[in-house]
Amino acid sequence: KEHLLLAKQVGVPNIVVFLNKEDQVDDAELLELVQLEVQETLEAYEFPGEDVPIVTGSALLALEALIENTDVSDNKWVNKIYDLMKEVDNYIPTPERETDKTFLMAIEDVFSITGRGTVATGRVERGVLKTGETVDLVGLGDTKNVTVTGLEMFQKTLDETVAGDNVGVLLRGVQKDEIQRGMVIAAPNSIEPHTKFEAQVYVLTKEEGGRHTPFFPGYRPQFYVRTTDVTGKIENFTADDGSETKMVIPGDRVKMVV
Repeated sequence: KEHLLLAKQVGVPNIVVFLNKEDQVDDAELLELVQLEVQETLEAYEFPGEDVPIVTGSALLALEALIENTDVSDNKWVNKIYDLMKEVDNYIPTPERETDKTFLMAIEDVFSITGRGTVATGRVERGVLKTGETVDLVGLGDTKNVTVTGLEMFQKTLDETVAGDNVGVLLRGVQKDEIQRGMVIAAPNSIEPHTKFEAQVYVLTKEEGGRHTPFFPGYRPQFYVRTTDVTGKIENFTADDGSETKMVIPGDRVKMVV
């Protein structure tokens, strides 16, 4: 249940279920009951329980069979793992890479290479970046324009990187201490940082893993934005009917200014 709650909270759109330790269940009817219970649990967390593929098997027995013979081709438990991967391929759509938008990458880590420059690493969120192009370093300070002198992914040099890649970007004209985790690399003049925003939110209940007490204007929670977290102060709340409210309780849907 904790995994389903987390998947729902972070917006995972599709899942496939693997019921492990099938070898320890002798009663086929009991296995069917477990599958029905899993479907009901999926529905409770707003996943389509009847449509989500459910594969049963034994990961341990499959692993032991492969250790004993890596060329095994007709083993019940190994075939179950293949069935699982087929369901993943068939049910979960291939994500579309947003290569037609302006470049954006949140920085996860930064380090220096002696004699070459500063490298910022992260996952490209959208767009395309080529060696030799200029980019903006945005956030946690003044925006700085720098030049990309190299791109590397899994120890291979690239001419360009696209959305979805985990890449290291070699930058000229900037020192390591000028870059922090949480900053972003973006196409020039495509974005700007803000210190105030408005958000429409649903406050999780205690049963959903959220709060069990109300909170008020002035509350200072942590906000997680891409690869960084920052403390923000909530200035005011607005209810669904447009009226200002002075208290928010778990389960409420409100608009807030932070």
